[in-house]
Amino acid sequence: MILEHDGIYLDYTRQNATLDTIKLLLRLAEAADLKTKIAAMFTGQHINTSEDRAVLHVALRAARDSVIQDLGNNVVPPVWDVLDKIKAFSDRVRSGELKGATGKPLTNVVAIGIGGSYLGPEFVNTALSTDASSMKHAAGRNLIFLANVDPVDAVHALHSLDPETTLVVIVSKTFTTAETMLNARTVKSWIVSRLGGEHAVAKHMVAVSTNLKAVEEFGIDLNNTFGFWDWVGGRFSVSSAVGVLPLSLQYGFDTVMQFLEGMRDIDDHFKSIPLAENLPVILGLLNVWNATFLGHPTCAILPYQQALAKFAPHIQQVSMESNGKRVALDGTELSFPTGEINFGEPGTNGQHSFYQLIHQGRVIPCEFIGVCQSQQDIRLAGDDVSSHEELMANFFAQPDALAMGKRAEELKAEGVPAHLVAHKTFPGNRPSLSLLLPDLTPYRLGQLLAMYEHRVAVSGFIWGINSFDQWGVELGKVLAKKVRNKIADARAGKRKMGESDGFNNSTMRLLNKFLKVDGTVGSDASDTLPPGLK
Repeated sequence: MILEHDGIYLDYTRQNATLDTIKLLLRLAEAADLKTKIAAMFTGQHINTSEDRAVLHVALRAARDSVIQDLGNNVVPPVWDVLDKIKAFSDRVRSGELKGATGKPLTNVVAIGIGGSYLGPEFVNTALSTDASSMKHAAGRNLIFLANVDPVDAVHALHSLDPETTLVVIVSKTFTTAETMLNARTVKSWIVSRLGGEHAVAKHMVAVSTNLKAVEEFGIDLNNTFGFWDWVGGRFSVSSAVGVLPLSLQYGFDTVMQFLEGMRDIDDHFKSIPLAENLPVILGLLNVWNATFLGHPTCAILPYQQALAKFAPHIQQVSMESNGKRVALDGTELSFPTGEINFGEPGTNGQHSFYQLIHQGRVIPCEFIGVCQSQQDIRLAGDDVSSHEELMANFFAQPDALAMGKRAEELKAEGVPAHLVAHKTFPGNRPSLSLLLPDLTPYRLGQLLAMYEHRVAVSGFIWGINSFDQWGVELGKVLAKKVRNKIADARAGKRKMGESDGFNNSTMRLLNKFLKVDGTVGSDASDTLPPGLK
């Protein structure tokens, strides 16, 4: 129950599973026609049936001479056209050839997006920011993400920046995403007010979008617009211009290419290696085993590397938005639960936060991720081990503690007082797996992310669901638009206090309470930036 590939070492011996379990899960994969479904994804078949779309994020990191088709057209050449355009643009910005409206180099980049347009790129940026080689390429530069529509997030992102040296990347496929476009307008107002006019927009704002008309109307130069395609799901888009553009501006295109090459390596492994030796396949089957067969709805992702602090939040979306479904591909309601609740925190921080629950409370399958060589190690005189070795001692100890536990007989033999034995007993037999990487370079990051992307797809293929749509995010957005209109009516004096507006009683009372104390109602129509941006 150990797999190795290109330096990656997976140990799943501590799962609540035997070799017979794995054989049965592999038979389940055959019954679910997993090989055919994997092939269908890589060959551009429209496996996203509810939207009649191909699922081709693998084409985003394919070699230049690859052929991957959608409706008879090879999508790889257009992908490389965008990559070449990103390289040319990022090189010109980083060299100082492209300057801002006042002639200063653009050394700060603010990436505006939400969901998959933010979580994936932020995860990669966080991990690269402490890699020695990547740090050299990023010297003197700054990459910041703005996602939440809460104006406090805009203040956090912008308050210490000089607009003269700031380039803004707006990421929105349709250029209509409510949160992203409100943040884009806020930053545009900040730039215009601080740099003296609309002329600055074309010099300081670029777009990742397919809606060229809306981009041009916003004031962005169409030459500085980078496209992507409807066969790229947002949560799988970090290897598109969504991630490649801001990351190339920060670290250089060559660094990002190493990341894409790591993803490509796992793509090739996933589509060609037999199921029993296939890393994403085994990870996905174990996910199904734990979540559906054993009834453990939660999975903790526990990287023992601070550089991976944003990995669990990204995988939360990749997994929970993909596999949080209640119906099969044909629309019939499933008779078994799918998906898993993901959460996580880097070790050893998590040990002092929620491991108590994992050891002695609920059974939560754990996925430990370790790295042999630290990005930034410390060895202090007089210490027996380095800081990274101290960290890794916990990485090795925690899975054993979960698996083996501590029996009452052992505690009694050690002389533990009788009234404390029950409190200090650990049941053990808590499932986990351990994933060990040689180091954490851009290439390894790409491998890690692609492995989890495909792990999620495998689980969905086995469950027989569509992992590539996300209708569950729509209803709340529709209702929010209805509430927004009522708030606008109140601001304009078109709504009387106490009207129900068709909302349920609870919402009506909450809305009226908010409108009663909301200091912005009745303000004038001119731009008002928060104090932190003035």
